[in-house]
Amino acid sequence: MNTPMMTNESNELQEMRSPLFSPQPAMLKFVAKFISYLFHPVFVPLYMVMFMAYVHPYLFTALGEWNKTRIVMMAALMFTFFPLITVLLLKGLAFIDSIHLHTKKDRIIPLIACGVWYFWITYIWWNSNKMEDALPIPKEAVQLALATFIASWMALMANIKMKISLHSIAVGVMVTLFILMALSQDLNFGIWLSVALLATGLVCTARFIISDHTQQEVYAGLAVGVASMLIASWVF
Repeated sequence: MNTPMMTNESNELQEMRSPLFSPQPAMLKFVAKFISYLFHPVFVPLYMVMFMAYVHPYLFTALGEWNKTRIVMMAALMFTFFPLITVLLLKGLAFIDSIHLHTKKDRIIPLIACGVWYFWITYIWWNSNKMEDALPIPKEAVQLALATFIASWMALMANIKMKISLHSIAVGVMVTLFILMALSQDLNFGIWLSVALLATGLVCTARFIISDHTQQEVYAGLAVGVASMLIASWVF
């Protein structure tokens, strides 16, 4: 079956897409949109760093409260603030059509830019234990940064063929890191692993409801997230 096509505002031919699910009640769409914003890809790595710093019982025990806050602030800058500012600037300069990155073309520059931010924080954290007077960063945090960097470039490569779900990539990294910590650490991760799995399911379902992603794009995103985290844990 031929894919419906239409012209956009720039007179360019592009694929017509519609949500995978049939029209849903307004309340359900509102909840799906809220979940999508809450677990936006620029927030998920920050949530993970905050979990490690403030919830995990011993990953950051060598640091005082101020140093924990410094690391969280660093994560907020590189994982959240700079990517958001990059997208807003690109929109303001008319390099992209929408801040929601609806098309594959709109995603190219933001993904490259985010790859730069993620590489920088990975480089700093990777070498933190080798530099004098640097904050000691737990390996799990370094693995998270590395996985996020790997995922951004895998997403850029996948973007050539499909509009892969960035939301599902983010939660794929998140849930895999929780599983790896549960398997390697002598702690009861049951409740946190359950929360991570629930969040992953909610995010993927929300993308089916309110986005124009196909099943292949959402599941491929999960696979990329899982693979990125596994590679990062193997490398570091």
